Amino acid sequence: MNGESPLLEIEDLQTWFYTDDGVGKAVDGVSYSIQPGETLGVVGESGCGKSVTAMSILQLVPTPPGKYVGGEIRFRGENLLERSEKQMREIRGKEIAVLFQEPMTSLNPVF
Repeated sequence: MNGESPLLEIEDLQTWFYTDDGVGKAVDGVSYSIQPGETLGVVGESGCGKSVTAMSILQLVPTPPGKYVGGEIRFRGENLLERSEKQMREIRGKEIAVLFQEPMTSLNPVF
């Protein structure tokens, strides 16, 4: 590590879903950081919160039923959870992007 500040830093992220059946804690206490030039690959079992974590970074979780309960998502030092929808649209795809892997087509070179 060269002493640079993290490009993206997730700290104690909590994204929960409120339903008639109760609360689903899809993301509960996730923390990590990415330095400039690094790539992060997130792997895990189905339903473990990978996609919800990625969608939380870009504020794409439907609210309701989803809610950002706690934590911070800092991009270049700024907490993204404090940005407006308009401000988030300015960075989605341009500065932050997510590549979701579709398991049924991931090994097919046609896709």
